[in-house]
Amino acid sequence: MIIYKDILQKLKDAGYNTSRIRKEKLLSEGTLQRLREGRPITTETIDIICNLTGCRVEEIIEHKGFGN
Repeated sequence: MIIYKDILQKLKDAGYNTSRIRKEKLLSEGTLQRLREGRPITTETIDIICNLTGCRVEEIIEHKGFGN
């Protein structure tokens, strides 16, 4: 299972609140909703988030196996 690590907060900390994200069309409303709900997002979206926040992939997502 993939766990998202407070991506919206990391975006906010980098100066990208949801209003700015929508206005600048950085991520779709559907993607923002997926992030709020912890639902899967694409690797393209992860790449965009990493570029916006300056975070490495492992700072925004975590893999939890069946035994974890």
